[in-house]
Amino acid sequence: MSLSDLGLVGNCQVAAHVRRDGAVVWCCLPRFDSAPVFGALLDEAEGGRFSIGPAGTAPGEQRYVPNTNVLETRFDTPDGSFRVLDFAPRFVQYERSFRPTKLVRIVEPLSGTPRIRVLCDPILGWSKRRPRRESGSHHVAFHGYDAELRLTTDAPLAYLDGEPFALTGRRHFVLAWGAPVEEPLEPLCDRFLRETTRYWQEWVKHCDIPSLFQEEVIRSALALKLHCFEDTGAIVAALTTSIPEAPGSGRTWDYRYCWLRDAYYALGAFRLLGHFEEREQFLHYLLNVASSAPDLDLAPLYRIDGKSDLEEQILTAWPGFRGEGPVRVGNGAARHKQHDVFGEMVLALTPLFLDARFRDQATPPVLDLVTRLARRAVAVAGQPDAGIWEFRSGWRPQTFSSLMCWAAADRMSRIAAQHRPADAEEFAAAATRIREEMLTRAVDATRGCLVADYGGTEVDAALLQAVTLRLLPKGDPRTRATVEAIRHDLERNGWLMRYRSDDGFGVPTVAFTLCTFWLVEALARLGQEDEARAVMERLRTVVSPLGLLAEDVEPASGTMWGNFPQAYSHVGLIHAAFTASPRWSEFGT
Repeated sequence: MSLSDLGLVGNCQVAAHVRRDGAVVWCCLPRFDSAPVFGALLDEAEGGRFSIGPAGTAPGEQRYVPNTNVLETRFDTPDGSFRVLDFAPRFVQYERSFRPTKLVRIVEPLSGTPRIRVLCDPILGWSKRRPRRESGSHHVAFHGYDAELRLTTDAPLAYLDGEPFALTGRRHFVLAWGAPVEEPLEPLCDRFLRETTRYWQEWVKHCDIPSLFQEEVIRSALALKLHCFEDTGAIVAALTTSIPEAPGSGRTWDYRYCWLRDAYYALGAFRLLGHFEEREQFLHYLLNVASSAPDLDLAPLYRIDGKSDLEEQILTAWPGFRGEGPVRVGNGAARHKQHDVFGEMVLALTPLFLDARFRDQATPPVLDLVTRLARRAVAVAGQPDAGIWEFRSGWRPQTFSSLMCWAAADRMSRIAAQHRPADAEEFAAAATRIREEMLTRAVDATRGCLVADYGGTEVDAALLQAVTLRLLPKGDPRTRATVEAIRHDLERNGWLMRYRSDDGFGVPTVAFTLCTFWLVEALARLGQEDEARAVMERLRTVVSPLGLLAEDVEPASGTMWGNFPQAYSHVGLIHAAFTASPRWSEFGT
């Protein structure tokens, strides 16, 4: 199984990964962080799947219906051709978002009389036990879940055991969690397809896009939107767990949760795209999280409902993606101290107070929250923590964490100048103090560049954010020296590693996709636009056929590894494309 053979569908409530052979190999219901209903992604033999494909073994060709999250898989066989349309319904109904916990699959013959196989083989979560089946007139109910799981279809139920049969007309399949389908199936599926297609295409029309790399940005925007859990406003890092960062690495993490840091970067991407409802939804999520921690001792990540019970477990009965275990549920990083998170939360909320369009959201309670977050950032600046890369041992004062604490104080001084003038000097002085401490303790005297931790000599790719956040004045030699040192130490075949230190799991062997996009941003901000665009062009060569990006890339081969798709990677692409592209005015528009 290859990550490049996977497509993603969803509706901001549920999501599913569909392989090129027509099998749903990963789907958790009723929400992103639930146990899997189909888990062949992590256990090919026993993990369960929902397959619709040809009688033979030839894979199909996948594409998205243009500017949508509706996935088409086409099969050409000796007997004829057909396609499978996969989507999760999403559109506006009664002035509200309609996003049921349903997966719709439509099978349509295109030529001849192709023979197909259909097999719906769900599992009862991590136990991998099979549910009890009960057949009705036009459905199969699967019992043993917290709610009913039902497959409703107009195909003969006798043909749903995986044996080949002739596809003589259009067939419809709706897998529903909870409320089953009670109305006529064909018109319902046609309406769902029509309305969902229209919804996504209208959503894309309302996106701002850069002058270059437009297709990549549109696909990244659509993929990123699927990582938003609209019910609470959480934005998850990925929709999968335990796909290894590299073969044999043991780095198999559960990413189906909301990292507050990731959410900040995602909100920045949505701002560039001209979509702001995600910030409003995330604000409600953040207020809920903050209210559960009166002292603002925030964890780096939370469940999508705001809870922090994320004890990490290893499931020994699951072999893992391509046999590369271990399979993990939960994430021990929830117990880490990652001080940068306070800065990222201040940065996420800053536009509410400096952008006149959001005055109605800049309420006294939110101002109190952002002030407390900034004071917390100032208090922890320079203290040892796990850092952005979540080191599981050997914590030291991390320069990136201090950078974000500085950003919190700096931006809060601007907010206070407009909304609480009495506090402005406090935060301006704090920003100066943190900045001077960084430039004293985190600069390599020989190379003149920022280093990863206080008193160290190694760099890490996160330091590129010092350019983006404008820690140093334009033209400061330490800025250019930092970028040059990062490229010299960490660049492999045009891709950036995170760092080159042993982090307890060995020295990383793959590039972290986001880091190379950070490089593009830094180059563009230093005035090296041509070089920034050249790096972007190289990155185009390893995007999956559907335009989806994983967490990591093997630099020599371009093979993708890590949880897939990764919200962080698509966020990075969006930021980099906007930064590296010429303004529209340069095209005479």
